[in-house]
Amino acid sequence: MISKGKQLKELIHSPKILITPGVYDGYSARLVQKMGFKTGSISGAGVSESHLGWADRGVMGYGDNVEASRSIAACCDLLLQGDADTGYGNALNVYFTVRGFEDAGLAAIMIEDQVWPKRCGHMAGKSVIPAEEMVQKIKAAVVARRDPDFVIKARTDAAAPLGVEEAIRRLNMYAEAGADCLFADALLSAKDIERVARSVPKPLSVNMGLGIRSRPTTPLLSPKQLEEMGVAQISYPRLLTTAAVKGMMNAMQVFMEELVEKNHVVDRPDLLVSFGELNELMGLNTLEELEQRFSHYENR
Repeated sequence: MISKGKQLKELIHSPKILITPGVYDGYSARLVQKMGFKTGSISGAGVSESHLGWADRGVMGYGDNVEASRSIAACCDLLLQGDADTGYGNALNVYFTVRGFEDAGLAAIMIEDQVWPKRCGHMAGKSVIPAEEMVQKIKAAVVARRDPDFVIKARTDAAAPLGVEEAIRRLNMYAEAGADCLFADALLSAKDIERVARSVPKPLSVNMGLGIRSRPTTPLLSPKQLEEMGVAQISYPRLLTTAAVKGMMNAMQVFMEELVEKNHVVDRPDLLVSFGELNELMGLNTLEELEQRFSHYENR
């Protein structure tokens, strides 16, 4: 049987760019799988926001993250890529962090070189640890994995505070240390994206920050454009989280206006999935099949 890591590596190294939606819970993971995607990137920001109710500023720790990731992996067949922030400590901690995420059923883990407590890559005020310290973290991650094909993704946030050349230098160091995939966050131009992609020896992944409009961020480019630049994988980490919150805001607005203020009972299929659609998405058919399979002794 081909391991999850091996399957993901094959997709990453395919000539066609790999499109990876961000997931953060059972709803999003099941929906992404239903839409035909093979992989999803677990959004650390999405998990922190949805599970803990706090922004992506280092509030969430290892335990919360790995257990949320385990639950997501258990309800879908996606090749999941975990977001392990900074690895929750030094190289020794990274070793056990990798073990934990691999044991949780994931195919990959991403570790970044920010100073802890980290912050979302598109927030101001980021700082990074020495590149040499991150190299040791990557080496520990490589040694820790049980499956040699479990994907180690090394992320640098150096572009914003130190410049693109430093980001490239770091990514090359991380590749030499054994990272399978590289990620430079918050690149501010198409030229910079292509420059990084052409300057590193391992597949490059980038994020498209849909919904980020408050400050300069990575330009929104199509998968085809990025593929032509040499990018191997593109992730949309905030597509579903921001869409979910917008949908809830719209539904609550209608509820307040119609039910509370006007005392008018209204159903809005344009805002709400049906009970049947929801249960189908959440695996009710599988549960009923299992119930039928194992309930014949109860009915005797």
